[in-house]
Amino acid sequence: MTPPSTVPCDPQAPPESVTPLIRGIAVLRRLTEADGSLDLGELERATGLARSTVDRIVLTLARTGYVRLAGRTVTLTPRLMELGNAYLSSTRLPALLGDAVDALADELDESVSLAVPDGDGIRFVHQATRRRAMSLRFRIGDLLPVERTAPGALFATVWEPREWDAWRERRARDPEETGFPSLPPRPRQPDRFFEERVASARADGCALDDQLIEPGLIALAVPVRDAAGGIACVLSAVSHTSRHTAEGLRGGVLPRLRDAAAVMERHLRAAAPAGTVPTGAAPSQSGGAGPGGAALASWTAASKQELGREFIESLARGLTVVTAFADTGQDPTLSDIARATGLSRASARRALITLEHLGHVTVDGRHHRLTPRVLELGYAPLSRTTLSRIAQPHLAGLAGRIRDSASLAVLVDDAVQYVARAATHRIMTVDITVGTRFPAYATSLGRVLLAGLPAAELDPLLAHADLRPLAPHTLTRRAALETVLDGVRREGYALVDEELEAGLRSIAVPVRDRSGAAVAAVNVAMHSSSRTIDECLDEVLPGLRSTAGAIELDLHTAARFGQVAVL
Repeated sequence: MTPPSTVPCDPQAPPESVTPLIRGIAVLRRLTEADGSLDLGELERATGLARSTVDRIVLTLARTGYVRLAGRTVTLTPRLMELGNAYLSSTRLPALLGDAVDALADELDESVSLAVPDGDGIRFVHQATRRRAMSLRFRIGDLLPVERTAPGALFATVWEPREWDAWRERRARDPEETGFPSLPPRPRQPDRFFEERVASARADGCALDDQLIEPGLIALAVPVRDAAGGIACVLSAVSHTSRHTAEGLRGGVLPRLRDAAAVMERHLRAAAPAGTVPTGAAPSQSGGAGPGGAALASWTAASKQELGREFIESLARGLTVVTAFADTGQDPTLSDIARATGLSRASARRALITLEHLGHVTVDGRHHRLTPRVLELGYAPLSRTTLSRIAQPHLAGLAGRIRDSASLAVLVDDAVQYVARAATHRIMTVDITVGTRFPAYATSLGRVLLAGLPAAELDPLLAHADLRPLAPHTLTRRAALETVLDGVRREGYALVDEELEAGLRSIAVPVRDRSGAAVAAVNVAMHSSSRTIDECLDEVLPGLRSTAGAIELDLHTAARFGQVAVL
């Protein structure tokens, strides 16, 4: 169960724990429960902390890039996902098994997921979904109770009596299931109903969820065992009653689920010599705005010197301990963590003690392991972010600095489509709305994206393009356009002057995904009288590149273990 919501201090915390880290994590959890955004006053009430404490925590989290403060509203940013990414990286399950999950989803034409246990709940850590009007998908990181899921019945087959006791106590203490805010309300089943499901799962080696989460949703699950024979994770196929009955799903899908689980188990056994793949079980109870590694201590010290007492250095350092797990290999020691963060052993030890107390770290002798509970820190609401949402605050910042409109667009066939935009309040402004399409060949956005295409895609597109004159200076010859695109590739930007419309000048740079492919472009558009071409290059291009880099950083973090949709 999640700890109580309004606890300004934790009387059960170990003496060596870091109180600012406990409070900072409480703020992140309250923001997560509010789906990513809260007013400062609401955040104060939700945490039970003093307003001055909330202000200092928010300022520190903003400095690390984990939240954004706009007026009185605090919003989680995609950069926060690096905490959850550290867990997903350290557990290695998505990396080792993700391709097999995706292949099974293609084979079944159904959504397929991987889940791990978290106390008497479960969390999904990977999923491949199908695009349908009736889409079935869980948010990565949401906590769901074992009794209402197919994976939960399988995890409970290995419970000890103390775990059953903890489950019954939670059920008695929280009959309305308020500890699972993402769960749709359903009539409560008696305890024996779940106990019988667990007995069946133990006997059958599989478990069925027949509309326990919500009406119409059905799921079938099988265990995936690690090299030692324990349940590393659970593989489940999710469908809708319009496509299958529960028993029909069992009859048609179970053999293929078991075959896929056997393949996954071979992957886990092959990986075992490099270190046993963790199960992800929690106890019952790098790249951010700041640097990682040895530079961390100097960065936090510099931030402290600049911001004074408003910057909580121990909070920033404690969160970096979480991200260090992504780079230290499996089950790092205290020395590994201290070396990865540049912190003293004493500081790293106190942070680890605090994280263990909060249930985010578990300890086995000298070795430490992140638990799935780290995913409660913003991962679920942020896992549904889109490229346009990622870009919007960065575009707004750029537009505010240069006092000209900024936009993000993607390539759709032979046109660019605007998917995000920040306008200015100038009397004479470029008036383009989200959703607008223009021919790619005559726009800076389009030329950046065309230049990023491989020849096998670009050649047929240009061969069939209708290069019509749209303005007095529009390029209408393919050879001339190809020469310009060669220059765009070399220079890394495109500048178009009065080719789409008389008086309109724009400059664009690409936004690249983790593989280096240009998936979008960002531009600044203006009237040709407002800046000369040289002024565009000197005054606008550096900020444009910086903005694209900030968008890419957030995009790479958000897309590390999932897909980011455009809209």
